[in-house]
Amino acid sequence: MLSKQDQLTELVRELETQNHVFAADPLLITEKLQDESGNPIQKLHRRAERIDANAQLASTLGKIDGRIKGIILVMSIVWCISGFLGLFTLLQANVVNFFYVLVCLLGFHTVMLVGWLLLTLVNQGDQSPSIVTSFISPRALVRGKDDVTMAAASLYERQLQHTGMRWYLSKFSHQLWLATLTGMLFAIIFLLIVRQYSFSWESTLLSDSTLMTLTHWLGWLPNMVGFSVPDSDAVVQSRLVQGTMPLTIARQWASLLIGSLLMYGIVPRAIAWAFCALMFRRKKMRLDIKLPYYQKILNFWQRKVVDADDFEEKIVPVAPVAQVAHGQKLVALLEYPYEDEHWYQFSVGHQIHDFGILDDRDDMERLLSYLEDNDVQVLIGIHAQALPDRGTMRKLDKIASHAKQGLIVQLLKDNNVTMNQAAKSARYDQWQTALAERQIGLVADSIS
Repeated sequence: MLSKQDQLTELVRELETQNHVFAADPLLITEKLQDESGNPIQKLHRRAERIDANAQLASTLGKIDGRIKGIILVMSIVWCISGFLGLFTLLQANVVNFFYVLVCLLGFHTVMLVGWLLLTLVNQGDQSPSIVTSFISPRALVRGKDDVTMAAASLYERQLQHTGMRWYLSKFSHQLWLATLTGMLFAIIFLLIVRQYSFSWESTLLSDSTLMTLTHWLGWLPNMVGFSVPDSDAVVQSRLVQGTMPLTIARQWASLLIGSLLMYGIVPRAIAWAFCALMFRRKKMRLDIKLPYYQKILNFWQRKVVDADDFEEKIVPVAPVAQVAHGQKLVALLEYPYEDEHWYQFSVGHQIHDFGILDDRDDMERLLSYLEDNDVQVLIGIHAQALPDRGTMRKLDKIASHAKQGLIVQLLKDNNVTMNQAAKSARYDQWQTALAERQIGLVADSIS
């Protein structure tokens, strides 16, 4: 999955494309980060954290992540308890058939481990198993239906469909097996402490020498790490034992049983778990900064003014000069108030209708309805530090299509926001280009 910072950054991207209203203004934060140091990923992370000023987005992501981890933890505990109870039930008799118990402990586990290994070697592709999304549904873990919750759930679903999730699923499977084997190990140690067992073996087809060889092979690896292994005499004396056997021989069989569970069960499964964890880390989902959304932000941050000798002038489309028409005028501010109530002074002497602030959808509908019934020219005041993003230009297009006497944009200086001359020029060029494409007039001396 993505890292926590990448998740937050991706969630901001998804919500911003849906025109979500954040706790902080993304445009102002993007602009302030232009002069800050750091590589692109670090600055994108910083931007997402500042946009999520009230930590609502991080809290929603943390809630889903915590519940997924909680489910995995509960299942691991349940598997551990089931392993403990299963072996506890198996070892109720005082005389235990060693090889029968060993097959019950490791038989199915070994078959499944070998099967997983073969499938891993055969399936070298990176197809993401669809069982992941059916097993863990993020939408079922959260009840909220608000934009943030639904977007966060959608983000987690995309991560679960990533190609690297096959290793996440394998890691989870190995974790459950480790929990089961650990429960069995606890049960063996507990029962060997509180009860005295006798170990026997019996076979119709296998001879004593064959069982000696088998026991020797079986005990080779446990013996390498210090576990006792029954010798030839112990193997012979353990055939068809009905009552109590010598304690030294019983301890040798008990040591071999514990050693076999560790070396042929827990250790191989732990190695497989570690391998899957390593592969999952290598195949981990990364933030794709090549997306147009991120490229637009990065291109804005990378704009710099160079010396005149090194600068190759590029022709920028120029918005038409604002021509004030005779007759009634309508003036309005886009989204934010302005400290100067008479910011539209260039229109003094004409009939002026101050519409106020266009802040939400209702304001826009009210304005469009007014323009349908009135033949007026529209003047829209926009803060000079604002970006001509897709949402803003969409609003201006709507207004321009309804304004019978045309639309004029006036960029308003904000004395509370410090911008150097280079930033002012770059921002003004952006507005020039965007408005020129739409043939919308621009007040030329608004940010000088």
